[in-house]
Amino acid sequence: MRIRNLTGAIGLGLAVMCLSPANAAEPMALTALDYIEIQQLSARYSFAIDHCTNSGYDYADLYTEDGEFGISEEWGKPGRVLAKGRDALANAAGGGPGGCRDPKTMLGYGITHVLVDLVITPTETGAVGRCKLIAVGVGGNPTTVEQQGGYEDVYVKTDKGWRFKRRFHVFPNMAESVQFGKKKS
Repeated sequence: MRIRNLTGAIGLGLAVMCLSPANAAEPMALTALDYIEIQQLSARYSFAIDHCTNSGYDYADLYTEDGEFGISEEWGKPGRVLAKGRDALANAAGGGPGGCRDPKTMLGYGITHVLVDLVITPTETGAVGRCKLIAVGVGGNPTTVEQQGGYEDVYVKTDKGWRFKRRFHVFPNMAESVQFGKKKS
């Protein structure tokens, strides 16, 4: 009888230890250099998306090989993936194998992306981040400025440095906003 009780007590103890928050996966420790490199990744994003450098592949190379970009209308909610993989991401930046397209034919023509208030949080496998997007030049008017939501990111550290695993443009009230060079109806 004592052995059965002892076995039960050991089993219960192991179960409690496994459920204990102390055994939960800890976020990785980010160094000051990790934070700087993630901030630089975000800054390079703005330049690459606004200029279609290297036929859009400078933009695509900010992502992991299976990285994805999408949109969502609500913070913290999954959205719709628009581009996944290097060629699709280069295309999303206005380029691709055929080179850069005429920017006047692109949604968001003339907008300069200004990313502010980046907050980076370590996770078990890398980090996540959120920032605001300020669009300058909305509707082709260089004096028009609009907050167009922001970005929710998943970052991972690769042998090439920090990269986006996923970046979603979160744009609440997208349908009611002045967007992509078109005014409200």
